[in-house]
Amino acid sequence: MPKVISIHSYRGGTGKSNFTANLATTLALQGNRVGVVDTDIPSPGIHNLFGLEPEKMDKTLNNYLWGENLIEEAAYDVSANVGLDGNSKIILVPSSINAEDISRILSQGYDVKLLNDGFRKLVKSFKLDYLFIDTHPGLSKETFLSIAISHILILILRPDKQDYQGTAVTADIARHLNVRKMMLAINKVLSNMNFEVLKEKVEETYHAPVVGIFPLSEDLVQLASEGVFCMKYPEHPITKEFKKVAQQISDGQ
Repeated sequence: MPKVISIHSYRGGTGKSNFTANLATTLALQGNRVGVVDTDIPSPGIHNLFGLEPEKMDKTLNNYLWGENLIEEAAYDVSANVGLDGNSKIILVPSSINAEDISRILSQGYDVKLLNDGFRKLVKSFKLDYLFIDTHPGLSKETFLSIAISHILILILRPDKQDYQGTAVTADIARHLNVRKMMLAINKVLSNMNFEVLKEKVEETYHAPVVGIFPLSEDLVQLASEGVFCMKYPEHPITKEFKKVAQQISDGQ
C-alpha cells in the first residue's frame, strides 16, 4: 500500500527540503517509485536538489492549483538527474519560483481539496510506493491537510529553544488531527553534544520516537544544494543515518 509522508518543521532553516530529498532518494534506491511534491509555495527550492532547472519547469504545482493543467503534467521524472536507474524512480512536482506566481497564490490562495485530489492522482498515475510532501514551515490550513492525510509525519527540529517550543505546538495539533504515526528527526546537532542524552530528552518531551540525529556538517553545507547528498557521499555518516531512517519507515509498513 502506498505511503504518504509529510516532512514538516515549525520554523524555517531546519534543513527540511534537504532532509526530504535525501530520504526520498534513499527509499528510491531500494527499488521504490517515490513521488515528491513541493508544497512550500512561498519559498520553493527542492527542485535544485534534484537537478531540475527552472527553465525546464513548463508546468508547476501552481498551474495545477489554478486549474490550468493536470497534476500529472506538472510531474517530472528526475531519477536520472540524481543518478538513479532501473526500478528506482523519483517523480517531482515543483512549485513555481516566478515572483508573480508566488505573489498570486499568496494573495488568492487555492483550493486545499484540489491539492488533496492531486496527491491521490499522483499516487495512482505513477504507481507510487511513497509520496513525500515537502511542506511550508509553520502552521496553516494547508499544513493541517498534509498532516491529516499522511500515514507518517516526520517533524524536523534543531536543538534550539524556539524549535522545541514550536515542535511542541505542532505535535499537539498532529495528535488532535489523529496523525497515524509521528516521528522526530533532530538536525544540525553540534558534534560535541551527547546524542543519546539528546535523543532521550526529546523523546521524553514529545512522546514520539526520534528516528534520526544528524550532525551539523560542513560537507553538506559545501554541497550548497548542488545535488542530493546521499548520492554524492554514499559512505558518509549522514548517508548512513538516512538509511537508518528509511529502514524504520520500511519496517513500519
